[in-house]
Amino acid sequence: MMNNCLIKKEIAEEQINALGYDNVGKASIREIVRLVNKIEAKTGIKYIRMEMGVPGLPAIKEGIDAQVNAIEAGVDAAYPMIDGYPGLKEESSKFMKNFADIDVSPSSCIPTCGSMQGTYAAFLLASKLDANKDTALFIDPGFPVQKLQMHTQGNKFETFDIYSYRGDKLGDKLEEYLSKGNINSIIYSNPNNPSWISFTEEELQIIAEKSKKYDVVVMEDLAYFGLDFRKDVTEPGIPPYQSTIARYYDNWVIFLSGSKIFSYAGPRCAMMIIADNLYSKKYPYLKETLGTDEFGHALVFKALYPLSAGVNNSAQRGLAALFQACNEGRVNFVEYAKPYADKAKKMKNIFTKYGFHIIYDLDGDEPIADGFYFTVGYGDMKGADLLDKLIHYGISAISLGGTGSTREGIRACVSHIHPDQFKDLAERLAFFQKDFPV
Repeated sequence: MMNNCLIKKEIAEEQINALGYDNVGKASIREIVRLVNKIEAKTGIKYIRMEMGVPGLPAIKEGIDAQVNAIEAGVDAAYPMIDGYPGLKEESSKFMKNFADIDVSPSSCIPTCGSMQGTYAAFLLASKLDANKDTALFIDPGFPVQKLQMHTQGNKFETFDIYSYRGDKLGDKLEEYLSKGNINSIIYSNPNNPSWISFTEEELQIIAEKSKKYDVVVMEDLAYFGLDFRKDVTEPGIPPYQSTIARYYDNWVIFLSGSKIFSYAGPRCAMMIIADNLYSKKYPYLKETLGTDEFGHALVFKALYPLSAGVNNSAQRGLAALFQACNEGRVNFVEYAKPYADKAKKMKNIFTKYGFHIIYDLDGDEPIADGFYFTVGYGDMKGADLLDKLIHYGISAISLGGTGSTREGIRACVSHIHPDQFKDLAERLAFFQKDFPV
């Protein structure tokens, strides 16, 4: 069947079996990374690597310089404050105002060791707000590790795929879950990992309306803030702005990642932005479970503190300098990230040329943006099987099955694909199509 595959079948299957799987589509992201590393080392063949959602651009210089200066000044000789470096809190507050038109106090802006630490702490806290609300709700597809965080904590969660519930249908679907009375939080990313959909303003209003009705916390992962390249949010204080639930609701937690918008990934420094109203909100059950009834105090000093006792001092200075450069108009972070959009457009054209189809393709009536990710399917092939076969053609990705999607296909990340690999991608997909005609 695979007469034109690039990787010898016995080599690929030997490494796949070593993982303990009969199908690589069942493996986690990091396991796929390890698998491809081993096959590349054994064959010398460079893969089209689309499995890891990691930055593919150099870190912006303003952040590096500020961190180096802070290290040389000796700031890392001291423990950081749990609630963060004042300069970073101030600049992140300004950033939210300048690029999302949201007013939030610096005191409600909390640094975390990457957004993953922020979500871990927020998920933990949400499970302790109300004895009757023991379940979180994910609007999927989503980042698989967030489900792992839930499993690690032993927390309950529900999930549904947004694919069939866009627009007006979203309200009824949310009502179906929230009316049970056991949901403490709603979690999603926007733009979305892995599908790259973005919620319309109408959909954000629907989420806000239902969340207010049932008093749930909305957790909005804005790791890809501003990277919906269909609108330009690069001028500080001038519309258009980043779309966000914060425009319609006042019980939210937003996660801002330095990794994607600034390629400032290694220092593991991100921001958890908490609505002022939620920060000061009292939950009597929190007093029983964590000894304090204020949401913000509990999140910082009861959930974050035992996880890391603060975020690296010099990294906080670096992220503060990046926010400041954007606030002052010296750095255009969206323009800097546009190579992702250029690559996505070209790669989607190559995939569709060879029989693939884009799965999550619309926001309302508008085609999704070209950006960090896209999703593709092939005929009626199952996502896990598709990935398992593509591995033999020197192409890696992740199956949508692990993201909460009900669609069959794979997620492609464009960040580490170099333009000089487009020719290889086309050739390999042509061979794949020849072996597996639709």
